[in-house]
Order: sequence, then structure tokens, then C-alpha cells
Amino acid sequence: MKRIVILGSGESGVGSAILAREKGYEVFVSDFGNIPEQYKSELLKENIIFEEGHHTEALILNANEVIKSPGIPETAPIVKKLKEQNTPVISEIEFAGRFTNAKTICITGSNGKTTTTLLTYHILKKAGYNVGLGGNVGKSFALQVARENFDYYVLELSSFQLDGMFDFKADVAVLLNITPDHLDRYEYNFDNYTRSKFRIVQNQTPQNYFVYCLDDTTITTFMQNHPVHATCIPFSIKQEIKGDGAYLNEKQLTLNYKPNQQPLIMTIEQLALQGKHNVYNSMAASIAARIVDVRKEIIRESLQDFQNIEHRLEFVASINGVEFINDSKATNVNSTWYALESMEKPVIWICGGQDKGNDYNELTDLVKARVKAIVCLGKDNKKIISAFKNVVDTIIETDNAGDAVATSFKLGKKGDVVLLSPACASFDLYKNYEDRGMQFKAAVRSL
Repeated sequence: MKRIVILGSGESGVGSAILAREKGYEVFVSDFGNIPEQYKSELLKENIIFEEGHHTEALILNANEVIKSPGIPETAPIVKKLKEQNTPVISEIEFAGRFTNAKTICITGSNGKTTTTLLTYHILKKAGYNVGLGGNVGKSFALQVARENFDYYVLELSSFQLDGMFDFKADVAVLLNITPDHLDRYEYNFDNYTRSKFRIVQNQTPQNYFVYCLDDTTITTFMQNHPVHATCIPFSIKQEIKGDGAYLNEKQLTLNYKPNQQPLIMTIEQLALQGKHNVYNSMAASIAARIVDVRKEIIRESLQDFQNIEHRLEFVASINGVEFINDSKATNVNSTWYALESMEKPVIWICGGQDKGNDYNELTDLVKARVKAIVCLGKDNKKIISAFKNVVDTIIETDNAGDAVATSFKLGKKGDVVLLSPACASFDLYKNYEDRGMQFKAAVRSL
């Protein structure tokens, strides 16, 4: 019997353990931290052997194969030892992909991938497709392969998941954008991160599809030197696309797929998701849906009635004419760039947290044009203060959501917007970005 070890016991780890057990593997789960109660009870119910609080090397290094949680870096001592002895270390997506013949739509990018994944899933669901949602969002892909029988999966894939994928092949791969993010995991080398994102097209043939942003020079430059074998379909808000693809002309969005068919045409005012970045997300989701033959009318309706996700440019409340927006999911500079770019009122910007090697220079012009005050929310705000002290007159430091919200409200006046868009990870003060967003919303509601 083949022995499989799973490192990490979150959503993907427990799902992988259940699928592996079902497929006849000998399974062992090891988590260096504490296993959350909900996952522990799943493992106990399934009679899967596990440990927490440490890694027992003797029980891990004898595995035929290891499935690693995306949160565990390649530099972790146990991972290094496994690599040194040539034990295959793979991701949950790679493992689960072996056991399903369902069509996969796989979506990655530095920003917008959750929104685009949920929008694509929404379109397919509305069209009556038998579809699952997984990867970085929704339920574990492995658990769904074990328990469900879907014909399609829409999967959000992070670079960390892609790094552990080798033989897996996406039927439809979507690459939204590539901007510096998680560089601490890529030796602060942007090329390494770019290569990681492009793993989404590995193993593809001309029978598969690659949907990509023509306006992203990192993507187009990489494609010049590394040909993609799939059928490529671009989208752009800067230039008209002849043939298959989607583009914006003034305020009109046109989606062409299969030249003998009428294009889908909408105005951007009709889109449920507003802001330039969401035009890209809407185009990418629409193309993916057309590739799997969803009717244009269903796509049109779906783009109009989609509800956005929590913690991504989420309207919280308007108090005395001051609007509060929760964008806690903006954990990198580029996400915050998109958030600031979509603001049309004077902004009091709440930012800060655990820095991931951020370069704030790309925000300077936007901050100068749109931000009237900065409220820092983090343990160490030196880098933010240094980047913007000559750009914004008012910068105030806080170390909890309540103070950040109260300070922002005092600074605001009717017609202003308070935007929580941290540009940083949340782990200095919070469990995760959801916790940070929830505390922000609670503080707004208690004003």
C-alpha cells in the first residue's frame, strides 16, 4: 500500500486526506501548528491518523509522496529534507486532478482572481451547469472529487498551489495580471514569481485554452520568449481585438467568440462590478464561460446580477455622509492601487500591516491625487510613513480597528470615503484578512 503524508491540516489538507483514504492509500496528516477543531473532528470521524504541534520525521520521511499545504514554504526544514531525498512534494490540486475527468477552468493572477473565479462559477451555475468551486476559494477540490460528481470545476489557483502542480492540465487557463506579490517566497525575484504564475499553462495543447490580459506587459513579454501551446484568447481595455477575445471601446464592452456568431455587447454601466479592474475580471469570466458554451444571454444576466465577495471593496455604511469601504482582502500594493483608482471621492486611507517586501512608489501619484489623510493600522508603520510623509499632510498611527475607524471618522467630512485597503498582510495584528475586515466592520457599526 502506498503511503501518503499530508503536511498541514486546513481545508486542502483534510480534503486531500479523505480523498487519499478513499483511493486506498495509507494516510498520515502532520501539522506543525494546532489543528482547528472543525478539521480535527473530520479526521477523527474518518479514522485518519494525525499529529499536531510538531513533525515526526520518521513518520514523514518514509512517505511515497507528500501533499503540502500551500501555506508551507519550500524553505521549511521538513520540506527541504523531503526534497533532498527526492520524495515528490505536490499540491492538493495536483493530487485531486488525477481522480476526475471533469473539465477545469483554472484562474490565477496577482489580483482579482477570487472575484473572477466566483463570477465564472456564478455564470456556469446560472446556466444550469453541474459545477464545483474550489482551489483557494470554496470547498476543498480534493474533498469534492471524493464526494461529488461534478462535470466542471472553477478553481482559483495561487502561485503556491501552482508550484506544487506538475502533470495537472487546465482545460481553460485564465491569467489576469502579474504584479509583484509574495516576493518573500520567491527569493525577492520577480522572474521566479512570473514563472510560477505561468505554470497555469503547463501541459496544455491546442485543444485547451489560455485566456490572458493583453494589457499586462509582464504577461505579453513572457509569452514572446516562452510560447504557449494552448489556443490563446486575449482581453484588453486599451485596444480593439480582431478575432476571438474581449475589448473595451469607450464604455462599450464587446466579447467575440467564434467569428460566425454575433458578439456580446454591453455598456460598462450595466456591469454589477464597477471599476476598471472589474472590467478585466468581467471580460475574463465571460470568455471562460463562452469557451464552455454558456449562452450570451446568460452571461449578460450574470454580469448584471453578480454579488461581490466580502472584504473586497465592500460597502459597509454611510455615516453622516462619510462612506466606509472594507477592502481588507487587498494584501498587496497592486490590489490597493486598483482600490484607490476606483475611488471618486476624497479618501481617508487606512493601510498597513505585515509588509511583504512592498514598494509603495507605484501608489505615489494616486495617493497625491485622491488621499487627504492616511491612518496607519499596524505594529510597524515606518515604511508607509517614510513613503508618503511628503505626499499627504496628515498621517496618524493606530494599532487596532476601533481606533483606526474612530480617527478616520473624525478626519472625514460629508462626501469623503474611508477606505480600509491595507496593501499588507494582516498577521501582525489579526488572524487573517477576514478577521481584520470583520473587526473594521464592527468598529464602523459601533460609531
